Amino acid sequence: MSTLSDNGPKPRMPLPRDMAIVYQGGTFFLALSAALYLAREVLLPLVLAFFLKLLLQPGMKWLRRLRIPRLAAALFAVVLLVGVIAGLGDLLSSPAAHWAQRLPEGLPRLQERVRLISHPINALINLLKHAKSVVVGGGPSGPPVEDTDMQQLLLSTAHDLVSGFVWTMLMLFFLLIAGDTFLRRLVEVMPTFGDKRQVIDISLQVECDISVYLTTITIMNVLVGIITGLGMWWLGLSDPLLWGVVAFMLNYVPIFGPISGMGMFLGVGMLSLDPLWKAFLPMVLYLGIHVVEADIVTPVLLARSFTLNPVLVMASLLFWDWLWGIPGAVLAVPLLAIFKIICDRVEPLAALGHFLEGERWRIWEP
Repeated sequence: MSTLSDNGPKPRMPLPRDMAIVYQGGTFFLALSAALYLAREVLLPLVLAFFLKLLLQPGMKWLRRLRIPRLAAALFAVVLLVGVIAGLGDLLSSPAAHWAQRLPEGLPRLQERVRLISHPINALINLLKHAKSVVVGGGPSGPPVEDTDMQQLLLSTAHDLVSGFVWTMLMLFFLLIAGDTFLRRLVEVMPTFGDKRQVIDISLQVECDISVYLTTITIMNVLVGIITGLGMWWLGLSDPLLWGVVAFMLNYVPIFGPISGMGMFLGVGMLSLDPLWKAFLPMVLYLGIHVVEADIVTPVLLARSFTLNPVLVMASLLFWDWLWGIPGAVLAVPLLAIFKIICDRVEPLAALGHFLEGERWRIWEP
C-alpha cells in the first residue's frame, strides 16, 4: 500500500485507552470469524467473484473504451474465462490421469531411492500410531472405508466444486454488469461530505492497488508457468504443459504453494529421471525460478504500492487456510491488503494499519 514519505506529515495514530473498546473489538473479531466459517459456502463464491472482477477490471475498461455495451463486455469476459478454464481442464485431464495411475506403480522405485531416510520416517510413523492408540484407547480408529463411501465422497466433493464454480461465475457476471452501482449507492447514504469523500477514497484505492496486484501476480505466474514447463521439457520430463500449469496455480499461494511445488517436483524427478543426482534437478530448477520471481522481479514491480509485514502475511495465510481452505490461502494476501487500506484511512485504525506495513527485503540481506 502506498505510504507517506519520511518528510511528509505523519497521520495521527491514536491508541485505544478504554479496555472496554478492546474487549468489544476482540469479541467482534471472534464473532466475525465464526460467521465467516459457518457461512463459507455462501461467502466464498461472492469473495472470489469480487476479486475476479478486480482482475478483469482493466479488460472491462478497455472494452468500454471501444464502446462495447457493458452487458456484452461482461458476457464476453465471463465466457472467455470459463472457456480458458474448461479448455485447460480438458487438455490436462489425460496427463493428470496418467500420472495418477503411474504413482502407485512407481512407489517401490521411490521408496528405494529414499531408503536412507526410510528408517527415521518409519520410526516416526510408529511413534504417531502408538500415540494415537494411547489417546483413543488402543482400539481401531474406525470402520474401514468402503468403495461406496469413497464414491459418495468423490461425488459430494465434485458437486460442491461445480456448484461453487457456477455460483462464482454468475456472481462475477452480475458484478461486472453492476459496475460502480454499489459505490454510488454507498456514497448517497453517507451523511456528510467528509464521509462520502472517505468512502470514494477507500474504494478507489482498493480497486487500484488490488487490481494492480492481481494483474501483476497473474502475469508473473503465467511467466513462471511457461518457464517451468520449458525447463521440465528440457530436463526430459513428460507432460511439460501439466507442470507449467501446476507451477502457475501453486504460485498464487505464497509460501505454502512453492513449498508444495518443491516436494512435488522432487517426487516427479525421483519417479522419472536417472541417475539419482538428476532426479533433484526439477526441484532445483523450480526453486531457482521461484526465488528469482518472488525475491527479485515481483518485489520490484509491487514495492511502491504493496508492502506488507511478511510475518503477518504468514499469519494471514494460516488464518484463511484454516477458515476457507485452499481458496482462503489464495485470497489471504489481497484480503490483508484491503484491510490495511481501510485501516490507513480510518483514523481509529491508523495504528493497526501502520503495524501491518512491511519493508522491502531480500533473502541475501544479513
